[in-house]
Amino acid sequence: MAGSTRTRKSSGGAGSTRRLVIVESPTKARKIASYLGSNFVVESSRGHIRDLPRGAADVPAKFKGQAWARLGVDVDHDFEPLYVISADKKSLVTELKEALKDVDELYLATDGDREGEAIAWHLLETLKPKVPVRRMVFHEITESAIQAAAANPRDLDQDLVDAQETRRILDRLYGYEVSPVLWKKVMPKLSAGRVQSVATRLVVERERERMKFVSASYWDISAQMDAGADATPRQFGARLVAVDGTRLATGRDFGSDGKLTGKADVVVLDEAQARAIAAGLENAPVKVSSVEEKPYSRKPYAPFMTSTLQQEAGRKLRFSADRTMRTAQKLYENGYITYMRTDSTTLSETAINAARTQATDLYGAQYVADKPRQYTRKVKNAQEAHEAIRPAGEVFRTPGQVAAELDSDEFKLYEMIWQRTIASQMADARGNTTSVRIQGRAATGQEVTFAASGRTITFAGFLKAYVESIDAEAGGESDDAESRLPQLVKDQDLTIAELSADGHTTSPPSRFTEPSLIKTMEELGIGRPSTYSSIISTIQDRGYVWKKGAALVPSWVAFAVVGLLENHFGRLVDYDFTAALEDELDGIAAGRQGRTTWLSGFYFGGSIGPDGSIGRSGGLKKLVGTGVEDIDPREVNSIPLFSDDEGRTVVVRVGRFGPYLEREVDGAAQRANLPDDLPPDELTNEIAEKLFSTPQEGRSLGTDPVSGNEIVAKEGRFGPYVTEVLPELEEGTPKSKAPKPRTGSLFKSMSLDTVTLDDALKLLSLPRVVGKDPETGAEITAQNGRYGPYLKKGTDSRSLVDEGQIFTVTLEEALKIYSEPKKRGRAAAAPPLRELGNDPVSGKPMVIKEGRFGPYVTDGEANASLRKSDSVETITDERAAELLAEKRAKGPVKKKAPAKKPAAKKPAAAKKAPAKSKS
Repeated sequence: MAGSTRTRKSSGGAGSTRRLVIVESPTKARKIASYLGSNFVVESSRGHIRDLPRGAADVPAKFKGQAWARLGVDVDHDFEPLYVISADKKSLVTELKEALKDVDELYLATDGDREGEAIAWHLLETLKPKVPVRRMVFHEITESAIQAAAANPRDLDQDLVDAQETRRILDRLYGYEVSPVLWKKVMPKLSAGRVQSVATRLVVERERERMKFVSASYWDISAQMDAGADATPRQFGARLVAVDGTRLATGRDFGSDGKLTGKADVVVLDEAQARAIAAGLENAPVKVSSVEEKPYSRKPYAPFMTSTLQQEAGRKLRFSADRTMRTAQKLYENGYITYMRTDSTTLSETAINAARTQATDLYGAQYVADKPRQYTRKVKNAQEAHEAIRPAGEVFRTPGQVAAELDSDEFKLYEMIWQRTIASQMADARGNTTSVRIQGRAATGQEVTFAASGRTITFAGFLKAYVESIDAEAGGESDDAESRLPQLVKDQDLTIAELSADGHTTSPPSRFTEPSLIKTMEELGIGRPSTYSSIISTIQDRGYVWKKGAALVPSWVAFAVVGLLENHFGRLVDYDFTAALEDELDGIAAGRQGRTTWLSGFYFGGSIGPDGSIGRSGGLKKLVGTGVEDIDPREVNSIPLFSDDEGRTVVVRVGRFGPYLEREVDGAAQRANLPDDLPPDELTNEIAEKLFSTPQEGRSLGTDPVSGNEIVAKEGRFGPYVTEVLPELEEGTPKSKAPKPRTGSLFKSMSLDTVTLDDALKLLSLPRVVGKDPETGAEITAQNGRYGPYLKKGTDSRSLVDEGQIFTVTLEEALKIYSEPKKRGRAAAAPPLRELGNDPVSGKPMVIKEGRFGPYVTDGEANASLRKSDSVETITDERAAELLAEKRAKGPVKKKAPAKKPAAKKPAAAKKAPAKSKS
């Protein structure tokens, strides 16, 4: 059978019993097969083989008449789900059934978490094996771990299956009930999700805080103190912290409104005061008033779990969460690390011994902790008790030993995991901190106090192996940073070598980055760490969030969606209720709660969840089904910003074709287009006025000498263009008979500010007739399209090199272009953005090209768009091949069939799906 894997190793099994082992991925299958005997056949399901129907077309004919079919869940009969085998998995299922005929036992060896348990259950339900079935579970792919798992199988955990199935049904009910409200009230094709909507709300709330933030200004003085020629270092930095015994205000003393908070007795210096004090301190004597030294120690960081791995890879390696998990998946499946979806920081005794031994060999016994360290912290809503993410095996391979086997991303991630694991068993870092106060008197008579602080590391301990990175947006000081001060004693005289009056302004809270959003969601107990990667990808793919550098910026559509949910379905995006929901779902996994009872309470209402929860408030169906018609779309899609200089409210409207600015001027609405790349908090009154000053009716360029019509340049949905203003229609003329104005897109070399009447008339003259093909008599025209300049002859289009050719290309040149073989795709003539290696399936070279809808990878046979988390510069050969494989698995895109006239409906007999007994 295609795809089967067998080995030459002797079997660890009994007698000649033949076993079929099914895992999720081909890579995992190949690796596991190498550790099992010839009596084992290892196959891959390539992920899930069935799921709820994605649309009406997936619903089997016998269920199409049922009212619940669109949901894929029969809510009136124990929430029985309707599962369908994916179109691209039907042949695979047939092959697996054939393989079952030749074996004596079936081992389901999918991942050991809820998702893996659910995949195993779906395989069991679909294949309906007539041989004994066991569950084979392991957390690392090494020979000893695989053989131990094969020798000690268990039964399927139905509680884990119920927990995962409940989550899938819950997410389907949430999405299919709430998303239509967004379609009606905001815009079509939007989606809502149990966790994605809450994650979007976090990003929107942070942007709101930034928009409301009022900056405050304050001043202080920095100084370079000189401790004399014998001191080391001789000079050190200090900063003014008090004047006449009153503490100087710093940024933390101001609130988000720009005003001082609390009742703290502080003094706020302005520029004039700071400069006056600085001038008064020239040549003034100062002395040390106090010196305080304290020892400190820092314990190692816990080994990685899923969330901390995503956070640290984001900070240290600049990986997106998606990139981190894809890379970790490959490392796990190829036997380099343990299972990467875990909420545990616990290490096995074997792993602890391996880490301690390696730390001793590399750094010396003095750098290893006196006794083994165990990290038992679990995050809120922790999943199964897996081990922490660490290098696989009983002896860890160093990064140098695996470097030749891994690609760049894999090596970087493995090295980080290895370093963190080794460091977790090392000794504390130790050092000293020093705080110094220095006093003097300015010529103005004011007593001033400067402060200086230092930190020295006397024993690096675990920092020899690993130092955690800090968030670039939030800032801070890394654990290995040192700042040395000279040896100072109380009453020691110093001199001031340099003074500087420094102005500061308070900053709004930093935008979320992927690492900081993951950290916040984890702290709030929202969602599962194993799903954070897909959640962050989803909110970007759906257009709710976009990236500015590493920062996550919400779109105006996200503002409208979150506003609607907050004001009308607040419980659905409430942080506490969402976290409580995770606790309840964990109860199902633990067997404390029945699946059907819980789903019924959540959907129809019942005694589930805390007071005020969705279930106790009447259920999801009632919540979404009442009051929707009372929601005012205009109100939902209007985001008030500020008042302009004349007191007029400026709002952002989210329209069908995108967001725009609006305000009322003399009783009429004035509008302005909003640039897509302008973050909401950067939309100031000044920028709004500039946008409003660009007339919506366009910039008049003059009059067409032939038609006498005015020619204007305008900004449109697809970019800037020129058009003519036609005379008003005579009264009574139907719109269908009204002439359409000529339009022409501006060339890339043109701009709205500089385009001239002559330019416009040339654009409006297009398409330009080049001539006729002497062989066929067909007319050849040169024209400009949305995707660039081209020639057209009947239905045959050919690209031109540049826009200028539209007006210069001759008939002879056009005929030469048409005489050449037609290149595949408009960008075929352009060089690739990047060249990669050969695709393992086709054997042909892969390249990255720029397409109409963004960059894509191709081997000349298949094309696959890069995801938002993929970068042209950093994408690896393996990732490119993975995208092409996914594209091939989906098969060719089906063309839409022409609409058919609906046939008269016949009354259908009620049909019910068989119900599982779950309570």
